[in-house]
Amino acid sequence: MMKTLCRLALSLFVVSWSGCQQQTWESAMAAGQQAIQQGNYADAERLLLLSVRKAEEFGLEDRRVAVSLSQLAQVYAGQGKYVEAEPVYLQALKIYQAVHGEFHADVAATLNNLGVLHRMYGQYAQAEPLLTRALAIKEQLFGLSHPDVALSVVNLAQLHVVQGQPEKAEPLYRRALAIREQVLGPAHPEVAKTLEDLANVLRKLGRADEAASLEVRARTIRATRS
Repeated sequence: MMKTLCRLALSLFVVSWSGCQQQTWESAMAAGQQAIQQGNYADAERLLLLSVRKAEEFGLEDRRVAVSLSQLAQVYAGQGKYVEAEPVYLQALKIYQAVHGEFHADVAATLNNLGVLHRMYGQYAQAEPLLTRALAIKEQLFGLSHPDVALSVVNLAQLHVVQGQPEKAEPLYRRALAIREQVLGPAHPEVAKTLEDLANVLRKLGRADEAASLEVRARTIRATRS
């Protein structure tokens, strides 16, 4: 009986190892992303670590390594594993900068994710320069009125909110609102969300009437979209 169990365990190991060997970078990434969508973070971590190893076969500074690392860091961050996520993001950032230089969308996205990570971890002093750099790169790449620029502006605004600085958050939310209304249209769900965020800031500033007016607009948008 024991010999049978040992043979079975060995055969399962061989099958598992063979499956890992047959995985390509693309298939490992696809499987990892599918695991994320299913909420299976343990499998996602395993598959994304495999995708990192597969990507490294192309070279340690290949862009595919950074793509895998970025996805892995997001999985860590999504589970609240901030200590694990930070060095992975930093490694991805180093590769992106080596491959693309400083002014590239991949660099901006990674800086943004690092900034958000520090904000969620309560490290506000570290978060602000990262988010500011990400915004500056996006403005240079995309111009001043682009959805990705609005996203970075909102992330900066959220940082000021958690720091108890609503007066600094208000102009940022207004800027993001103007971009989203212009680019996405006045009845887009992201416009409604920005209106709600701005209303929350106005309430903190003691301007309840203005906040209520924005909240009515947000409810109207959501009602028409439901």
